Amino acid sequence: MNPSTGIALPARPALSLRSATVLLWLRKTHGWFGLWGAVLGLLFGTGGIWLNHRAVMKLPMAQERINAQVTVPEAATRSPEDMAQWLRETLQQQRGPNMRRVEPPRKLAWALRDGAPAMQPAHWIFSFGGPDAVVQADYWQGNRTVAVVTTRNGFAATLANLHKGVAMPPAWILLVDTLAGSMIFLSLSGVAMWLLMHRRRARTGLAILGTSLLVTGGIIAWRVVA
Repeated sequence: MNPSTGIALPARPALSLRSATVLLWLRKTHGWFGLWGAVLGLLFGTGGIWLNHRAVMKLPMAQERINAQVTVPEAATRSPEDMAQWLRETLQQQRGPNMRRVEPPRKLAWALRDGAPAMQPAHWIFSFGGPDAVVQADYWQGNRTVAVVTTRNGFAATLANLHKGVAMPPAWILLVDTLAGSMIFLSLSGVAMWLLMHRRRARTGLAILGTSLLVTGGIIAWRVVA
């Protein structure tokens, strides 16, 4: 009954006991997952906006790059492991390399020496540091020096590296995976709660969801084809 008009309103269909139980569980779990991912979501959301508009907004990345050549002792050239240990001590790094790439020697078909393809020596690349500062060492086997490039990042560049996971340990990658899982659950649980709470407008909700999927897929397909 509407108290202002005195006209009886149609009763809203009540949720079944099972639907009400599912809805209650979804609301509670949705809230806990949202609380878990709130801080990381804020960090990644800010970093995403920063990266998407870095060219238009001319956001300062404040990067300082220093190039150096460091003499290598013969003992450090025996293996990539010896080189990594020597670099860690020489460059005063707290942890071992975040990334290590070892390229074996190979023939260069386009470079001939005495009628035979020349050999390119082994190439070792090591990366140390974190999102605020990255130290990369580049060594060609047989050389007496290693090229070291130190990049120090400002706030914007550090935030971007955190967003991309640059020079971050496996623990950070696993933590970000939990955020990705939380976002998947929040999306699915949000749609489920909307459908349970707004059954009369389920078609409208599904139409909006379908339009969103079509627009997103269309933009992705357009960029891929282009």
